[in-house]
Amino acid sequence: MPRRKERSEDLRSRIVDLHEAGKGYKSISKSLDVHVSTVRQTVYKWRKFTVAALPRRGRPVKMTARAQRRMLNEVKKNPRVSDKDLQKSLAHANIFVDTSTIRKTLNKNGVHGRTPRRKPLLSRKNIAARLKFAKEHLDVAQHYWQNILWTDETKIEWFGKNTQHYVWRKKRHSTPTSKSHPHCKTWRRDHHGLGLPGRTVVIDGKMNSRVYQDILQENVRPSVRQLTLRRGWVMQQDNDPKHTSNSTKEWLRQNKIRLLEWPSQSTDLKPIEMLWHDFKRAIHTRHPKNIATLKQFCEEEWSKITPDRCAGLICNYRKCLVEIIAAKGGSTSY
Repeated sequence: MPRRKERSEDLRSRIVDLHEAGKGYKSISKSLDVHVSTVRQTVYKWRKFTVAALPRRGRPVKMTARAQRRMLNEVKKNPRVSDKDLQKSLAHANIFVDTSTIRKTLNKNGVHGRTPRRKPLLSRKNIAARLKFAKEHLDVAQHYWQNILWTDETKIEWFGKNTQHYVWRKKRHSTPTSKSHPHCKTWRRDHHGLGLPGRTVVIDGKMNSRVYQDILQENVRPSVRQLTLRRGWVMQQDNDPKHTSNSTKEWLRQNKIRLLEWPSQSTDLKPIEMLWHDFKRAIHTRHPKNIATLKQFCEEEWSKITPDRCAGLICNYRKCLVEIIAAKGGSTSY
C-alpha cells in the first residue's frame, strides 16, 4: 500500500490549537478542509507524543548525500559510465547498493539513461566543406535534386538492432555517440535512387572497390531507366575509401558517370538516411529467424516504401541546406 502524504507541522499545530480552543473534530475538519480521521489522528498523536513528525522505522538509507555527489560527479565526467561501473566505484567507498538504486537515485536528480544522438565527428576542414556545399546549392532548382541518383549502404543485423550505447544526461542535452561494435552476422544493402525506391543489392561479407564497381556496373544504368532520370543526371556517393579509390575513379571516368561533389562526414545531408530508421524497425519487428528470412524481409520492406515518401524527402532538401548554414557547417539532426 503506498504511503499517504504527510501533513505539514504547521497544519498539525493549527489542528491542535483549534482542539484546545474547544472546537470539535467535525468543526476543525470543515474549517481546515481536512478529513475527520486526519483531525482525530493528529490529536491522538499530540496527546501521546508531539506535534512534530516522529522518526520512521525502516532500513537506514545507504545512498548518503556524499555518495550521491560522488556518483553525479562521475556521471558528469563520463556520461557513458554504466550503472555497474558506478556500483563498483561506490563499493570502493564501502557503499554497497543495487544497480536499480543507482538508477533511481540518478533519476531523482534529473539524470536519465538515454540513447545518444548520432552526430558525425567533424574537423574544421569538414565543417568548411559542408558550409561551402550548402551555400553553393542553396538556390539550386528543385528539379536538380530530383535528377540525382542517390546511393547509400547500411548494415542490417540478423540477431537484432545494432548494439546501442546509452549516456546519462539531463533533459534537452545531447552528447555525440561513438561507433558501435556489434558481434553478429549482418547483411549490407546498397540502395540506388530516391525519386522512387530504387534497386537494392545484398552483400554477404566484406565489400571492396572491385565489388563496389561490379554493383555499379549491374545497377546504375538500370536504376537510371527505372527512375526515369533525365539526361544530365548526376550520381551521389559518399567518400568511403572504396568509393574514392583510384580504380573506382577510373571506372567512373570510363563509364562517363558524373558525380555530385560530396563533403565528407555528411550523413545528415543524405535524404535516404531518413528511411533507415523506419526500414530497420519494420524488419526487426518481424523477427527474422535466419539469413534467408532476413534477406526476404529486407526485400519485402524495401518494396513497401512509397514514391510519396521518397518525393517528400527530396522536396524538403532545401530545408536541410538551410539547417547546415544555420549550424555554420556543424552537425544537424537527421
